[in-house]
Amino acid sequence: MTDTDAAALAERVREGDLRLYELEKHADADTAAAARRLLVAEHSGVDLSTSGAYAFDAADAESNVENMLGAIQIPLGVVGPVEIRGGALSGEHYLPMATTEGALLASVNRGCAALTTAGGAGARVLKNRMTRAPAFRVADVAEAEALSSWVRDNVGALREAAESTTSHGELKEATPYVVGNTVFVRFGYDTKDAMGMNMATIATEEACDVIEAETTASLVALSGNLCTDKKPAAINAVEGRGRTVAADVSVPRETVEGTLKTTPEAVAEVNTRKNLVGSAKAGSLGFNAHVANSVAAMFLATGQDAAQVVEGANAITTAEVDGDGDLYVSVTIASLEVGTVGGGTTLPTQSEALDVLGIRGGGDPAGSNADALAEAVAVAALAGELSLLSALASRNLSSAHASLGR
Repeated sequence: MTDTDAAALAERVREGDLRLYELEKHADADTAAAARRLLVAEHSGVDLSTSGAYAFDAADAESNVENMLGAIQIPLGVVGPVEIRGGALSGEHYLPMATTEGALLASVNRGCAALTTAGGAGARVLKNRMTRAPAFRVADVAEAEALSSWVRDNVGALREAAESTTSHGELKEATPYVVGNTVFVRFGYDTKDAMGMNMATIATEEACDVIEAETTASLVALSGNLCTDKKPAAINAVEGRGRTVAADVSVPRETVEGTLKTTPEAVAEVNTRKNLVGSAKAGSLGFNAHVANSVAAMFLATGQDAAQVVEGANAITTAEVDGDGDLYVSVTIASLEVGTVGGGTTLPTQSEALDVLGIRGGGDPAGSNADALAEAVAVAALAGELSLLSALASRNLSSAHASLGR
């Protein structure tokens, strides 16, 4: 690529010979990006040289973004190492986290230190179901009931159709829901190491063809919002979406007092009054302190769909003093949508972050790497919850931010 090539391409856009989205057809991806920078800089009067100083080939991002002109760089940090005793991830691991929020990694790192001192955090994926829920129109409630019965009786036929579109995904369930003359069918898939939203959508469309051919139903929308993707939803809190994952730890009293500068009783009370009672009074779907912080930072670092932090914040934190006087804390995330293949995971820097965890690409058995990532995110969230609850219990939250200059 040369500046002359980019300038010539930009001139063709100015003259109306080309459109922005057509540039890749007439030049390599980096030249096309440079031409767009020239045009946007000229229009806005902004110097975009920093946005243009990215370290990977623009062609590597062609499946991830359209009309590329550069890249946004988000600071990448690390917490740990933290001892994890998971079903798919075990041993000491550094956790990569990308954020612009000062003090976040310092807080999570303090929690990681407490987890490791306590012998590590347990973690398990409890359920794996990526969902897609199309909406069908029928004549009346009698037809709605008939369609629901047909779906329940013909899951095998729907599975055969759906799985014909993929060599990896498995249809695990198809559950009908009726609202008047609208029937939603919530399809649930095991998508292995892929986050699986595209996989589920394509498979569900094939299954919908079977429903329309065999019943009186008409498909209105391939997504009827009962899925529910990228929106707060109680159904995700109850039934789960993506991975339902939990992490927990029992922190000895001496560690709570020495490392976290508080007591098990104080942490448990803060959690009850803040995360449980306060969240209930607010009508919240997430009963936690700041799980979204850890989810978002790990999503950005590892190439996940950032908008799905909405569902990833759907978590409940518990804290109690156990029979030995130690502090038991758990985080259960109902709908964590993660993958280690496809999407943003293929980008160079995000691939490196997955390599830090040792879980890039497809795992053996299939699904194990995505399970491992879910467990890592849950442990990061647990560390963040433990640290923040302890800071609140010791009344050190504002002083910690002040000392870090945040």
